[in-house]
Amino acid sequence: MAVGIRLKGDGWTAEQVDRLNAAIDPAGAVPDGLIFHASGPVEGGWGVLDFWESRAHFDRFAAERIGPAAAAVGIAGQPEVHEFEVHEYFRGK
Repeated sequence: MAVGIRLKGDGWTAEQVDRLNAAIDPAGAVPDGLIFHASGPVEGGWGVLDFWESRAHFDRFAAERIGPAAAAVGIAGQPEVHEFEVHEYFRGK
């Protein structure tokens, strides 16, 4: 079952997220199970909205790639994570 994952990184900035993405390289090495990813500024920090094939796919990516990369680029603390069931989704052109 697909899941939506909403993250909020309090105090995160665009510059930090750019460094994090450079370390993870999600566009060059697309995470297994990722359906869709988007992020942008939100009140008080940075928001991420992902859709994954399963929570296990997200958890594996977070443990193996996000966590180590965040530590390497100096992003401290854990983001707030909210999971929701995806009833349906479709891809546009």
